[in-house]
Amino acid sequence: MSQPGIPASGGASTGLQAQNGAASASGSPYTNGPVQNALMSSQVSVSQGYNSQLPGSYPHLIPAKTLNPVSGQSNSGGSQTVSPLSNYQRPGQAPYGPPVASHPGTPSLRSGPSPQMPLPTSQNPAATPMPSGSFLPGASVPSPSNWQYNYLSQTNHCPRASSQPTMTGNTNLMSPQYVSSGDSSLQNNFIKSGSALPLANPPLPTTFQPGAPLGPPPTGGPPPVRALAPQKLTPRTVPQPSFNSTSNQEGFWSYKFNGSMFTLFLATSQPTNKNPTMSRSVGYSYPSLPPGYQNTTPPSTTGTGIPLSSLNYPSGPQAFTQTPLGANHLTASMSGLSLHPEGLRVINLLQERNMLPSTPLQPPVPNLHEDIQKLNCNPELFRCTLTSIPQTQALLNKAKLPLGLLLHPFKDLVQLPVVTSSTIVRCRSCRTYINPFVSFLDQRRWKCNLCYRVNDVPEEFMYNPLTRVYGEPHRRPEVQNATIEFMAPSEYMLRPPQPPVYLFVFDVSHNAIETGYLNSVCQSLLDNLDLLPGNTRTKIGFITFDSTIHFYSLQEGLSQPQMLIVSDIEDVFIPMPENLLVNLNESKELVQDLLKTLPQMFTKTLETQSALGPALQAAFKLMSPTGGRMSVFQTQLPTLGVGALKPREEPNQRSSAKEIHLTPSTDFYKKLALDCSGQQVAVDLFLLSGQYSDLASLGCISRYSAGSVYYYPSYHHQHNPVQVQKLQKELQRYLTRKIGFEAVMRIRCTKGLSIHTFHGNFFVRSTDLLSLPNVNPDAGYAVQMSVEESLTDTQLVSFQSALLYTSSKGERRIRVHTLCLPVVSTLNEVFLGADVQAISGLLANMAVDRSVTASLSDARDALVNAVIDSLSAYRSSALSNQQSGLMVPFSLRLFPLFVLALLKQKSFQTGTNARLDERIFAMCQVKNQPLVYLMLTTHPSLYRVDNLSDEGAISINDRTIPQPPILQLSVEKLSRDGAFLMDAGSVLMLWVGRNCGQNFLSQVLGVENYALIPQTMTDLPELDTPESARTIAFISWLREQRPFYPILYVIRDESPMKANFLQNMVEDRTESALSYYEFLLHIQQQVNK
Repeated sequence: MSQPGIPASGGASTGLQAQNGAASASGSPYTNGPVQNALMSSQVSVSQGYNSQLPGSYPHLIPAKTLNPVSGQSNSGGSQTVSPLSNYQRPGQAPYGPPVASHPGTPSLRSGPSPQMPLPTSQNPAATPMPSGSFLPGASVPSPSNWQYNYLSQTNHCPRASSQPTMTGNTNLMSPQYVSSGDSSLQNNFIKSGSALPLANPPLPTTFQPGAPLGPPPTGGPPPVRALAPQKLTPRTVPQPSFNSTSNQEGFWSYKFNGSMFTLFLATSQPTNKNPTMSRSVGYSYPSLPPGYQNTTPPSTTGTGIPLSSLNYPSGPQAFTQTPLGANHLTASMSGLSLHPEGLRVINLLQERNMLPSTPLQPPVPNLHEDIQKLNCNPELFRCTLTSIPQTQALLNKAKLPLGLLLHPFKDLVQLPVVTSSTIVRCRSCRTYINPFVSFLDQRRWKCNLCYRVNDVPEEFMYNPLTRVYGEPHRRPEVQNATIEFMAPSEYMLRPPQPPVYLFVFDVSHNAIETGYLNSVCQSLLDNLDLLPGNTRTKIGFITFDSTIHFYSLQEGLSQPQMLIVSDIEDVFIPMPENLLVNLNESKELVQDLLKTLPQMFTKTLETQSALGPALQAAFKLMSPTGGRMSVFQTQLPTLGVGALKPREEPNQRSSAKEIHLTPSTDFYKKLALDCSGQQVAVDLFLLSGQYSDLASLGCISRYSAGSVYYYPSYHHQHNPVQVQKLQKELQRYLTRKIGFEAVMRIRCTKGLSIHTFHGNFFVRSTDLLSLPNVNPDAGYAVQMSVEESLTDTQLVSFQSALLYTSSKGERRIRVHTLCLPVVSTLNEVFLGADVQAISGLLANMAVDRSVTASLSDARDALVNAVIDSLSAYRSSALSNQQSGLMVPFSLRLFPLFVLALLKQKSFQTGTNARLDERIFAMCQVKNQPLVYLMLTTHPSLYRVDNLSDEGAISINDRTIPQPPILQLSVEKLSRDGAFLMDAGSVLMLWVGRNCGQNFLSQVLGVENYALIPQTMTDLPELDTPESARTIAFISWLREQRPFYPILYVIRDESPMKANFLQNMVEDRTESALSYYEFLLHIQQQVNK
């Protein structure tokens, strides 16, 4: 079935060959060859409350790559053109293994052992050379260059994403293809604080009231053309239009103009934690509206503790003087630029080790004129590793820093302008959507900021329904908001929008029944059945399996559900297909009956086998006519039928960096995932297992179908009650969050830049079009880029992501995000604009690829080399006077710390007894989590909480949330007379010192003395004391910031969990890893060679 929104005759459809293999002879576009080094990828949900403090990165899982036998082109699912991190090759250093193909403009990671980092103990695994088997035939040997950041191309690179795709047929159909990162409040853009904005055309003094008649648009032809040159006006505030909310319950207005309809929606979600002091409007004269489209709202504070109002975001409606941004008109708009002296301050890390700020780290603000920056995309949604783009690839290579984007395209937003118009204005050449960074040459012509083509302004676009003024196209909402959503017209569909379809597949073997998970899942479904996103067309179905497959007929009119058993797992068929997926409204009582009886139906089962593969085949056949979401619950290694797996973990090798099985043992799950993707089906995997279940193989079913993986190790309803609580909380979010069906996403960039590698859970269909059968608000993505052509003729570049999807209400929508950044010509400016969190997030994605295609030790070496090479480049090229010590620019002051934290993260650590599935799951999260959560799991936040006060607290919904300072992750910062909370993302650990004050013990923990603290305490009692209220408010607020549910563990000195707490102290030495100071000495030794 063709991808909706993509022309059947043009561009994308002709090359639908899976990016994970060649098209089969039979013409099936989704067949693939054997998996080569596929890393299982999973999608960890994340998004409810994205913090603008932590990076908005979008880690993703890498799908495996295979070589297209026909073209010799390497295809990849979750990570196209895998670029392992560790090819850092400096001049004079011979790489290990065969030559690797390097992307023409990509910095190459030095492959092979870096100067080996000394290990504290005898375990010093030598870096393994790249296995020759991982070098795919057909890769071209790179021409020698001084230093190429070959992001580990052991596979041929896929065709580059072209900034000007050529299309045939109806190019308008091609438009829907793009992913945009999240929908954060649209005007969340940085602006230099304290500056007022000049207004070119002040708003009309009249107050617009939705209930009042609008009156006809101007007649008698357009009024005289106003000059668009910026007028010098005294800065003043824009009057906020007042709106009568009672007459505007739907949250949208419609306008008729020349017979065509224009509707502007301002979707707002009902904030659960709205900061009363913060009422941000979006765009130009946007009111705050009643709830419209959004169904979840992040709190109005950033997830890490700072109220959004304190960030450099505009707080009211902003008018924009359209200063032409074309290459010929930049002198005026760029004249406000100044280098931040702080950014280039040189720091000797050996003398100034404590560089961690006490408040959450903010992303750097691009060095742009405030008129441009105030319109820029929120970094929670769209973020670049370098906020100053190097003019040439040679300059990028010289800096030795990776260039890439991190996206959170479908993020839940507080406010999102939604535009319905018969005309969606796009560039006729490259199909870019009109955005705030285009330039208007006059009223009738605009120049594209990506390909520089001059386009005509359509007649309908001349009228602004908000101001009711004709002749001001630059004031339209599309040109005032970097994040916007369009209601797509019919030409963006190849079939009617699909209904929401939810199919649940349950493991009911003896092992599964023992865990008791079925009770929790069925109860959660019963509680949230009415909250599933959808409409009157919503369909639902259930399959259970052990050694056979059980279907459930829920046909309207039956007195109770009927169970149909298929025992032939070798040739699965669907009995009574029309009654197995039923309309939820029409059969709700039967569905409720089934959910109530299902947990008891198998209590006496003795069946220990698991036929997961055949059950997935049956589920795929059932869903393929419509598409939808398949939720699979599995508790053990599949043992029967296709897809059966054998144990591969060797417990005595868990701590070794060599010979661990990170690649799938079969390509069955990847091939099935590609079939699912072709039919718009995404598979979410819930793995609840205490035993090895080969997540490296099973995870492929989610990675390549744009699904998610959830992992609950040692789940048991009695022995592990905290996991039960975690599953219930996360299921509630999973079942009720927003969802987009049959989606495609495309990222475009200014001419001269090229995207060459994608990270995340998806399938790459035709070079740069990502197929996302489902898109959820908790998924992040990352891409790597290179500078293909010199950018000397331009001072600004832009990136645009566009995501076309079907909402759960059956509407076809396009969410667009646009980011604008300056171009620089000196190395100092490149370093000045480095975003250290985004760089760390992208390197983590590359390191996961490297682990799979080469080895874990190669990936670790590459991470260390990334620090050595960039700081060597800074020392040799940008530092004016050579000094002793480890000199770094202020912007990279935390780079060594974050890389050391990555080396100690579960994905990449050695010397620990981590289970293989847990390591694989951590890698899945790296590839699929937005940056903010990835950074929290990599470098946790530590707070002292026995002395919380209201000083510096923030207020949300009349709740006072304390904001304690963030401490360094070192035992030096702990004291036995205090209590310390560590927020490690998916887990919260409260360590209570042996001499902790009696006040905290009694007023917060509710115990009389230290000895009475329970060994397995996972909840704080709600006591009627101010200390208890503050502590519970702070912990609740941390939990509200994220879509997954972190368990709280209260830890005493002799608690077995204390080791986990200390393991997160990344600045301290462990048996197998250096301390931060030792790591800095190692880096200094290599840099000063």
